[in-house]
Amino acid sequence: MVTADPRQAYDLIARGDVDGALRLTTALMAVPAPSVGAYAAHAAALKAVGRTREALEVNRAAAERYPASGATWHNLAATLGDLGHGEEAIAAAQRAISVGLQAPETRLVLARALQSEHRFDEAERAFADALRLRPDYEEANNELSQLMWMRTGDAEQSLGPLQRAVAANPNHAGLAYALAMAQEFTGQKEAARATAERALTRAPNDRRLLSLVVELSCKLGDAATAVRWAAQAPPEDPVARAIQAQALLAAGDGRAAAAAAEDAVRRLPNDQYAVALLATAWRMTGDPRYRELYDYDRLVAAYDIVDPDTPDGAAFLEELRAALRKLHRYTTHPFGQSVRQGSQATLRLDGTHEPAIERLLGLLRDAVARRVGEVRGEGLFQGRNTGAAEMSGAWSIRLLGASGHHADHIHPRGWISSAFYVSVPDDVRDEARKPGWIKFGEPGVATAEPMPAERYVQPRAGRLVLFPSYMWHGTVPYDSAEERMTVAFDAVPVAP
Repeated sequence: MVTADPRQAYDLIARGDVDGALRLTTALMAVPAPSVGAYAAHAAALKAVGRTREALEVNRAAAERYPASGATWHNLAATLGDLGHGEEAIAAAQRAISVGLQAPETRLVLARALQSEHRFDEAERAFADALRLRPDYEEANNELSQLMWMRTGDAEQSLGPLQRAVAANPNHAGLAYALAMAQEFTGQKEAARATAERALTRAPNDRRLLSLVVELSCKLGDAATAVRWAAQAPPEDPVARAIQAQALLAAGDGRAAAAAAEDAVRRLPNDQYAVALLATAWRMTGDPRYRELYDYDRLVAAYDIVDPDTPDGAAFLEELRAALRKLHRYTTHPFGQSVRQGSQATLRLDGTHEPAIERLLGLLRDAVARRVGEVRGEGLFQGRNTGAAEMSGAWSIRLLGASGHHADHIHPRGWISSAFYVSVPDDVRDEARKPGWIKFGEPGVATAEPMPAERYVQPRAGRLVLFPSYMWHGTVPYDSAEERMTVAFDAVPVAP
């Protein structure tokens, strides 16, 4: 007889013992009639080990066995949403509400599903319903403001919900962080820093707020303030050491920045942001190890996987453009991403897109397999190669007009990152000015002296560029008002 409490599984997951959680919940399920809690814990454990599709089947079985359980329908809706099954997620969340579940989390799941299906007015109402149940709900406040911003580009209107929430909850560090982030990405860096600094006086140990204040101080050219705040970070925390490295780079102290970043990478070797900071510090100090991390000849690859000059290639790209444009329903960029004055659309990886998008995803997966076979040897990039990799996320960016661009950035959760060009403006042909070209090496963090880009790749419709996720990259500004549309993804190593 299995007597374990399903809640023990969540404790194991929180401690990082996901395999232990899976063993415990598998035993809980090996009875004729598993409990509601056993189903939920087993699905959570499956998600924790990356087996989300199996978790979905567990959630479906739970809803069939316990149709009167609102929590069971909520869990099903959440997993359906994770997998991009928007319409089914909407139906499951509405079922949870109809059987009496009053949790604000369910309204958030419903709002996200409605947003994924471009039902924006209904999504805003669902976010508002979540906030009526929990006015200080950080995620709901943030996502409602972001949706309003992406739909309208109106900062004053969009930030209203977050500003009211912060005013009503001045000691809520999470709400203050969300507001400061929103202010930054709507072009209000000074206001963002002020918001974060006020919150830090009430929550001095909040790492997110501290990191944001340091980042904003660097961007505002105030390295002294950045260093002062960064010095308050606990030295035993590897993420805090990365924060310190960023401030020291802005102050021009490359040796101290390298020491801080080396400490962070030693303890978090797969942290792509820490690796990028270390590379920048090594470049600043002339350390030859920089060229191992930023070996453009070996680590940046360009493949022309679709030929736009053939009838089949041209037809495919046109079909792809039409399919992707249907996904781009926003006016402007989201919070916390590299795109500026353009729209971003998430792509599902479950095989449910239109044929042109699915064909492209297949070509991209083939290219990843090819790249994995090419990347050999030692190093922070090559050494992670297990012989196989899979996409961990994919999205499309559409820029229209000369103000649209990508700020220099890295991809913190990837291994191999990418840019596939679907549409490019005619002015990318200018090999002297390189407008719209992807550039590598220019840091996305402030440095005391400018560090210009070192490598450029010319965009071409049908071209895929692959590179390490820790490598700084952005776009050269361009003047054309023509469409520039890309698909990007991150891939991560998996066990062979």
